Amino acid sequence: MKATKGWRLCGTSYMQSLPGARHRAPTRKRVWTIAVVSLITMFVIGAYVFPHHRRAACYMFSSKGCKGLTDWLPPAPRELSDDEVAARVVIREILSSPRVIKKTSKIAFMFLTPGTLPFEKLWDLFFQGHEGKFSVYIHASKDTPVHTSRYFLNREIRSDEVVWGRISMIDAERRLLTSALRDPENQQFVLLSDSCVPLRSFDYMYNYMMYSNVSNVDCFDDPGPHGIGRHMDHMLPVIPKEDFRKGSQWFSMTRQHAVMTMADSLYYSKFRDYCGPGVESNKNCIADEHYLPTFFYMLDPGGIANWTLTYVDWSEGKWHPRTFMPEHVTQELLKNLTSIDAVSRVTSEGTGIVTWTQCMWNGIKRPCYLFGRKFHADTLDKLMDLFPKYTSGFD
Repeated sequence: MKATKGWRLCGTSYMQSLPGARHRAPTRKRVWTIAVVSLITMFVIGAYVFPHHRRAACYMFSSKGCKGLTDWLPPAPRELSDDEVAARVVIREILSSPRVIKKTSKIAFMFLTPGTLPFEKLWDLFFQGHEGKFSVYIHASKDTPVHTSRYFLNREIRSDEVVWGRISMIDAERRLLTSALRDPENQQFVLLSDSCVPLRSFDYMYNYMMYSNVSNVDCFDDPGPHGIGRHMDHMLPVIPKEDFRKGSQWFSMTRQHAVMTMADSLYYSKFRDYCGPGVESNKNCIADEHYLPTFFYMLDPGGIANWTLTYVDWSEGKWHPRTFMPEHVTQELLKNLTSIDAVSRVTSEGTGIVTWTQCMWNGIKRPCYLFGRKFHADTLDKLMDLFPKYTSGFD
């Protein structure tokens, strides 16, 4: 019988015995294995990184040649154009600038309206006593507004025609942002329509928006025909189909994001030139529903909340949201609107897939909405009567 030798592992009573004459370290086999694996690895990396000028060597490892080796590899990143690189450099510089919130910082309330604002009296009540903390800008696309509040006098900017769903809507938003950015004290920018009303007191709204660490730009992925189905091939490669997003146009954004939006010409031009009806087959791209969501998703996805601060009721399943009439306006309705703490989205594929997103403010669960939209002008008297109750009671 051949001798055996054993050893005791430190701190244990475990004994292991191996035949002495047959125990041989498999050093040579391991070295060859490592060498072969390393060679194959280097070859695959080289095939992925460098162009295949000569394909004969590929057949050493696969009967399908280089294609067989690279089919399972992730696609190489696309080389960005000069314009794309320049755009990203500029945007990176804008986002790196620190936010400066002072006692004199203001919120810019930007109204997009065809003419007279029917809720000026309600907004007047909302603004009273808070002079110096807000500014007002009005884009009136059709008629010259008739004012009932001193806060709205002479606040019209240069305006032009606006057509729903067309790039002219984005152009109007950009005019409002340009005008509001001229005042360096404006640090927050909120877009409102003529049918919007405040759901909270000014103090609550000011603190909520001014000290939020993100912009409230609505953004979600809709894989259906009214989402990604509206993407235009003409937008490629600058705007990939998988990055195409959808959302409500009613935003609230920081000064950095407002400057970032106005600095953009590259991504805006793709929507200006190709987002519209009849550009490609039967697609109907709606610029105000896709430009900002896509833009921010591509360039600063972590800087937006992905939901809007403006409530609308889409429960009727129509192209436009429900309009609130006088008989709908009660203290209970307003209390319900201000207590909603999650937003729902319905995709346009099939019967629609519903998803819910919890509303968070700087990591804290908070109600979602500061404004309500699509209130009929005839609801003014009721809202004026209820305003002191629903703003003081719910804040």
